[in-house]
Amino acid sequence: MTGGYHVRAATRRLSIAIAMALALSLSASGLALGASSKPAVTTGSAVRLAPATATLLGKVDPNSAMTTYLFQYGPTKLYGATTAPAAAGGGSRAVDAVADLVALTPATTYHYRLVATNRNGQVKGRDRTFRTRPQPLGLTLASNPNPVGLGMPAVLAGTVTGTGNAGRQVVLQSNPFPYTQGFQPAANAQLTDAQGAFAFPLLSVPLNTQYRVLTPSRPEVVSPIVTVGVAVRVGTNVSATRVLRGRNVRFSGTVRPARVGAQIAIQKLRGTRWVTVTGTITRRGDASFSRYAKRVRIVRGGSFRVFVSNLDGNFVSNGGRIVRIRSFR
Repeated sequence: MTGGYHVRAATRRLSIAIAMALALSLSASGLALGASSKPAVTTGSAVRLAPATATLLGKVDPNSAMTTYLFQYGPTKLYGATTAPAAAGGGSRAVDAVADLVALTPATTYHYRLVATNRNGQVKGRDRTFRTRPQPLGLTLASNPNPVGLGMPAVLAGTVTGTGNAGRQVVLQSNPFPYTQGFQPAANAQLTDAQGAFAFPLLSVPLNTQYRVLTPSRPEVVSPIVTVGVAVRVGTNVSATRVLRGRNVRFSGTVRPARVGAQIAIQKLRGTRWVTVTGTITRRGDASFSRYAKRVRIVRGGSFRVFVSNLDGNFVSNGGRIVRIRSFR
């Protein structure tokens, strides 16, 4: 009887100890949960604004729980894009939140807000806006073809780039060799299309000429200078295309415009290079052309051409047609 009493007493004491331990455990758990809470966030300003980039700032207080944050952003309050999640730690003090944005559209208003998340939940900061900078205007210009054949047409085309490039007036100016008269209007003004593109057709270019395009209205922008070269026209005749080895072939022809005293090179193709075999100079023809003639000893057949060098800058050097000469014993 006495022994049963002691067993029952010990059992009651054990049950009380277990209950107290369980209560302490639950109490401790409750204290631990009570020690942390949802993060606190403050959506900060947008800085370092550029046409396609910006940096977003903010503050995140983790409130003693491991916290991550990101920025939502987009052209409306629906946002549509987010930055990569970043860690804010698990402290009890506010830390800086920073994110860089790229590939933005120039001169555009964006909405953004800071969002932070920990085990206790998610908190969204207030919506704010920023506007990207306008893209400065720029100008490109190129000639097709370049050089251009004597008396042949060409097209000067390009694009106005940047914010407000559509429907902008552009003016073509020229400055012919020797490039001392200065740039003067060379065609009627045009308006760029919806993409900022423009094109000025040229019926012919009389001699090497510098061109540029500018926007006369503010902001005034000037393109790089493009020099369009005009290649002399070389006519080529040969006395024969099949000859005995060691015999001469007479090369003759004309050069337009008239270039008296221009250097003439008779060249042969060796591999991928044109090598000068012999030479002469042009002589007077009439007001529109000059003449040349030269006999060439053919040791071995191959591909030949006549190349005219112009050293005074009016025109661009050019070669005539390729002539295939066969030699035999």
